[in-house]
Amino acid sequence: MNDLSNAVVRDHHTSPFKPIPSLVLYILIPIFFLGLFVSIFILTAVHNALFFVFFLVLSALVLAFIVWNTRHWATKASVLFFINSLPESDLRLAQHGELVKITGLASCGSLSLESSYEKASGCVYTSTLLYEYRGLTLQPMNVKRSCFQWHLEYCERFSTDFHLTDRKSGLRAIVKAGSGCNVIPLVFESKLVNTRKCRILSPHLTKWLRERNLSAESRLLRLEEGYVQDGSIVTVFGMLHRTNEMTMIVQPPEVISTGCLWRKLLLPVDINGLVLRVSQMAGQSVNPNSIQHPERE
Repeated sequence: MNDLSNAVVRDHHTSPFKPIPSLVLYILIPIFFLGLFVSIFILTAVHNALFFVFFLVLSALVLAFIVWNTRHWATKASVLFFINSLPESDLRLAQHGELVKITGLASCGSLSLESSYEKASGCVYTSTLLYEYRGLTLQPMNVKRSCFQWHLEYCERFSTDFHLTDRKSGLRAIVKAGSGCNVIPLVFESKLVNTRKCRILSPHLTKWLRERNLSAESRLLRLEEGYVQDGSIVTVFGMLHRTNEMTMIVQPPEVISTGCLWRKLLLPVDINGLVLRVSQMAGQSVNPNSIQHPERE
């Protein structure tokens, strides 16, 4: 079993302006104030607002470009666009050491996982994230407007080795997503719980918090969970490793860059690990054993 929880915490504590290099920001900020001073001087001295308007439009475009890239970096959209642009590989034709993108049916190996909150069994990947609202006011009027005040309070994210049946060739490979592998998940986490400060927590949520030595006091919480179950259609991007007895997909030994995605106006992003994307969840129906949550909106 591979514990990916530390990677989640590390991503949440990185610079909020990624993938924009810090040096670029240090250069742009003085240039902005210098340009603002010059444009105001021209406006007052020459009474010509053309340069001032041009400066404001240019600044707005640069700011929009920075916000666009940082937002898509946080959601791993650049990695998703890059993976979607790659052609599907065929396990029959792929060579040892080749980077491959394989889509097929996932099935559990010798070890299967269970999701932390919904208790979904037979999983190859699970992720549970608990956020706490830490705003300036005691009771925010609108939770949706306070998205920048959510703080990651607790996380559980695990992956394990699993089998992948290539839908092109029908051949089977072992995806080495277990211990020691850096997995980049492109898996959506569903919002299961969204409490209000004045509402009493449900018994199930209270029990879940106490089992993890977390405070069970009534407060504004948001719990999200995502998982990949046995029978899901997944896409894996990694390096093919062949031996005499088995075929494996492992983490690439080197960092891979997505390159500039000019059509999407996205800067390059490094891919340092095995990419796991869900194409279709197992069943495509509501799990009858799913827990009912009174806090859910």
